[in-house]
Formats: sequence, C-alpha cells, structure tokens
Amino acid sequence: MDVANLTSTSSGIVPPHDPGPNWQRRYWAVFTGQAFSLVGSALTQFVLLWWITDTTGSVSALAAAGMVALLPQALLGPLGGTLADRWDRRVIMIAADAVSALCMLVLIALFLTNAVELWHLYTMMFVRSSMQAFQQPAAAASTAMLVPESFLSRAAGLNQTLAGIMTVAAAPLGALAISVMPIGYALGIDVLTAVIGILPLLVYSIPQIKAAPDKAGGLWQEFLEGVRVVWNNPALLRLYGLIGAVVLIIMPSFTLVPLLVKQHFNGGAVEVAWIESIGGIGMIAGGLLVTVVSPKKRVMWILGGFAISCLSLALMALAPAKMFALAIAWWALSGVAYIAGNAPFMALLQSLVPNQLQGRVLSLLSTIMGLAAPVGLALATPLGEVLGIRWLFVTLGILGGVVTLLGFLSPIIRRVEQSR
Repeated sequence: MDVANLTSTSSGIVPPHDPGPNWQRRYWAVFTGQAFSLVGSALTQFVLLWWITDTTGSVSALAAAGMVALLPQALLGPLGGTLADRWDRRVIMIAADAVSALCMLVLIALFLTNAVELWHLYTMMFVRSSMQAFQQPAAAASTAMLVPESFLSRAAGLNQTLAGIMTVAAAPLGALAISVMPIGYALGIDVLTAVIGILPLLVYSIPQIKAAPDKAGGLWQEFLEGVRVVWNNPALLRLYGLIGAVVLIIMPSFTLVPLLVKQHFNGGAVEVAWIESIGGIGMIAGGLLVTVVSPKKRVMWILGGFAISCLSLALMALAPAKMFALAIAWWALSGVAYIAGNAPFMALLQSLVPNQLQGRVLSLLSTIMGLAAPVGLALATPLGEVLGIRWLFVTLGILGGVVTLLGFLSPIIRRVEQSR
C-alpha cells in the first residue's frame, strides 16, 4: 500500500503515525528547502513594506497592505484546508509556491520599467496571500506525517526557529539588496529561493491520510466536519476564540513596526532591518528553547508566552526615542515569548486533531486569524491617527496582554490537553 495515498473514512482519533525508518532524511530535505523559500518570501515582504513606508509614510497605506496580505487567507482558508485534506498536499505546496514566484516576476518587470504603482503591490500581495491559504494548511498538516508524534513539539520548535532565522536573514539582506541594486533585481531573490523550496517536494513524497470525499455535501460539508471538531471540543473552541481576540488586538503592531521606527525613533531602512533581525534572533532563541525543553504543560506556555509577547511590545514603544537599543531588546523578548507560546500551540493542535482533519482545523484557525487581523487593522488605523503610532503600540500591547492572561481564569482552557 502506498503510504502517501492512504484513505480514511473515519473522523475519529487515529493511532500515532509511524513515518518510517528514514523519516529524518525526508523531513530535513523538505525543511531545508522551505527554509530557503521562506527567507526569500520574508526578504520580499521587507522590501515591499519598506517601499510603501518610504514612499507614502502613511498608516493607512501600510494598513491597506496588511489587509490585502491577510484577508485572502481568511476568505480562502476553508477551501484551502478542505482541499489539503482531500488532494495531494505536496502538489498543493508546489503549485502555491510557483504562482507566488510568478507574481514576483510581474513585479520585477514593473519595477525595472518604472511602471509600478501602489495598487500593483496590493494586487500581487493579494494573490500571494491567496496562495498561502492553500500552502499553509497543506504544509502544517504534512509536518505531523513527516515525523513521529514524539518529535512533534521539537518539530514545531524547529519551524519557529526557522521563522526566526528567516527574520534575521531577511531584514539585513533586504536592506542590503535595495542599497546595492534596483528593487526589481532584489525581488528576483524570491524567485530563486522559491525554486529551491520546490525541488525537494519534487523528489520526496509526503505521507498522507486522505479524507474520503463527502459526495453528498461536497466541499462545504467537508469543511464543516473540521469546524465541528473544534465546536464540539469546548476547550479548543475557547482557545480558538481567545487567539482570535488577541490577533485582532495585536496584529496591527506587526504591520506598523516600520512606521514606529521611522516616526518615533527617527530611523530608516537600516534601523528597521536591525529591529527585525534582533527580533528574529529572539524567535530563534524561543524556537530552540521549545525544541530543547519540549514542553509538556503546553497551555501554560501558550498563554504565558503570548501575554509576555504582547506586553513586551508595549514596553518597546515606551522606550525613549534616543534609546533605540532598549526598544530592540524589548522586541527581542517579544519574539522569544511569542515563539514559546506559538510552537506549543501548533504541537497541541497536531496532537489533538486527526491528521485527515488537520487541514480543515488548521485552516479554520487561519480563517479566524485572517478575519481578525484586517478588522484589527481597520480599527487601529483611525486610532493610530488620533493617538500617534507610539501610543497605539502601547495601547495594543497592554490590551493584548490582559486579554491573554484572562485565559488562565478558564478551567476549560487549562484542561484542554485532557480532551485527547
């Protein structure tokens, strides 16, 4: 029997998956390829957001960029997650990366011919975000099949370490690239790294327990099956609601960091690169911490990590304008704490949810976050115009921290791991 095409008609909990004796080779090949691809994507994101910041200096323009980069994931998340459980996840990942690379080729042509306009960037960001709605649930659900269950927490930690490495490498590389070459050429790096990310997926298969298609209800009924997994688990339902609320509150701060650096700390692209790189080092530290410790009490790590991360953002903005180094230190702590909370959260979901339902359950989370983030940006934009960028960060950081800490008051959330 081909392990890459197993089919399950049951929605119940399945036994822990055995990835086989040579799982390390396949896992590390895919992991390394995705590492290059993610660094290229992050570099592109840095370059595009800085171009918008430097060209417009507007909270509204950056907020709009954040919305077009997040909203498609919310709208297409149900479809992407359902197809990730029905179709070959490896093919989905390849196709999504290929379309994203084609978007970059379009932007490269526009920049090199001096024909680029702001709406061009918004359009390409919208398309790339749409591809993420398919790629992310496929990749996340694949992880649980590439490694044994005992390695899930460490794999989640490694993925978050990769996110930190991506941030560290992308910001200075992006600043360096736009300082020595036209933006069009800098964006070409993303195309190259996308190809590197695709190659291992062409070589290795990814084991998959496919959901049996619901011929009566179609894709919508299949997605609702994933929704019911969360809805019928009171602990997961409350945890999803809590995460959605925190994302709504705190997400604008991540999009508006370049503006905080420019307006409050009087910095430029180099300073933005510094703060993002040091934050990435914090993320690496957080990922390594989770990888080494492999937390058992995951809920404590999730709530504590997210609360500290939010409050650290507020303290970063409270740093005086001439103490940029202090702001960087708080940003780094926020990165450590965020990963220390997020990695156990992903491992928790992968251990609680049957693999043939993970694409849908994880896409539901992406949908919640994808809807919460644009709403948060829409609410934060006028608030930022009134309070100013610095006090907007302080307000959002404190509010996000308080909401997260409220999770400790819920006995159901504290006992979520007992719902296995």
